[in-house]
Amino acid sequence: MHSLYWRIFLAFWVALALILVGTVTVAVNATAHRTDRPWVQRGQLYAQAARAFESGGPAALRSWLQSLPAEPLGRTFVVEPAGRELLGRPLPPFLRGSSATAAAPGGGTQAGSSAGAIAPRGGALVLVAPGGSTYHVVIGPVHDRPHLFGELELPGVPLTLLAIALVVSGVVCYFLARYLAAPVDRLRLATRRLAAGDLNVRVLPALKGRQDDLGLLAADLDTMAERLRLLLEAKQQLLRDVSHELRSPLARLQLALSLASREDGTVQCHLARIAREAERLEALIARTLKLVRLERPAQHIDQAPVDVGDVLRTIAADVAIEAHAQGCLVQVQAQGPLPMSGDPELLRSAFENVIRNAVRYSPADAMVGITAHRLAGEGQQGGLVEVVIRDQGPGVPHKDLGLIFEPFYRVDAARGHGSAGGEGLGLAIAARAVALHGGHIAARNGKGGGLAVTITLPAMDRARSAGRTAAATA
Repeated sequence: MHSLYWRIFLAFWVALALILVGTVTVAVNATAHRTDRPWVQRGQLYAQAARAFESGGPAALRSWLQSLPAEPLGRTFVVEPAGRELLGRPLPPFLRGSSATAAAPGGGTQAGSSAGAIAPRGGALVLVAPGGSTYHVVIGPVHDRPHLFGELELPGVPLTLLAIALVVSGVVCYFLARYLAAPVDRLRLATRRLAAGDLNVRVLPALKGRQDDLGLLAADLDTMAERLRLLLEAKQQLLRDVSHELRSPLARLQLALSLASREDGTVQCHLARIAREAERLEALIARTLKLVRLERPAQHIDQAPVDVGDVLRTIAADVAIEAHAQGCLVQVQAQGPLPMSGDPELLRSAFENVIRNAVRYSPADAMVGITAHRLAGEGQQGGLVEVVIRDQGPGVPHKDLGLIFEPFYRVDAARGHGSAGGEGLGLAIAARAVALHGGHIAARNGKGGGLAVTITLPAMDRARSAGRTAAATA
């Protein structure tokens, strides 16, 4: 019952049903009040019947009865002693199977032993002939009882019409609720796709150009999605343009350095510094372009068997020289084979960026610890591989833990940009590479200081890993 569709449907249907029942009830009550004759008119008719009977007996009573006009509100009957109606008309249901006086509604009178004498009895005027024969004058309603739908007297017709009315109202409410709730469902699905990164989603075409409030809301959502798409494309285009514009002067700078380095002189030390800065600028541009490529929607990655433990040990060996120069140690503890399927270069880039970042911010005589093991992941066929990289640096303020994976984001103070600080792209590249492999990356401060970065990736079950390895070596 949480669905908006069913709430609208039931609300409208119950409202229509109550209106229908209320209208019928009022109509029935109004009809019931009109079916009985006013008592004044009833008394006048009884008096006329008594005078006719006194003046001429049953023959005069028959003539009086025939002279009565068609009554819209009731019918007048005279029942003979034999139980037949005086004019030969069929008796109404409320007079059949019982005596006239017992069945007739309202008050009445009865004659005495002499003709024309009138005395009250039951619900009819009882006229007594000189021989003792009795004639009952009964004024009854037009119908036996008020029907729900006016003049219809066929048995069961009102209930049938009521059922048809309920069915028709239910169908109308169904389409009305669908007309109102379907656009809301489309809007909800579109916002989910938009939140998932699909900036090409549009709602208004699916609503067939509705001009009501829901149509305006869909148009606003489409406008927002288009604006976000343009902003994202502008951001990526800016990064591409900046990288392209920097590459041209950088190439000329490197060419000039190459020519100047062939000559002797005191400029050699300055040239070496320029060369280092040029290399750094080249690395920055390369990493920026790499991040742009990784942020493209629907990015395709190559799939190959990869052992996470082997990748971590290779990176640790490469970083050992840099760590030794800084006076720290890199240690890897990988429990057994940790196979997974992914892009080897992207995975290496993700792990290496995090490990080099840990080495950069570790003090002398510190250790960068790398642990890797398999987890039993819920819903994962091969489980999960968890890699934790811990340093003994100053850590990161709690408010910045969720921001260090954003491009060009730098933490102030000890981890700020300086002699040890980077340009703020390494962790962003790592986060995007992990996400492309269906994994998750998070950072937290250690209890004794330092920063711990946890990377979780979907693992490959051992049977599939062995099969792929055999196929690759065959």
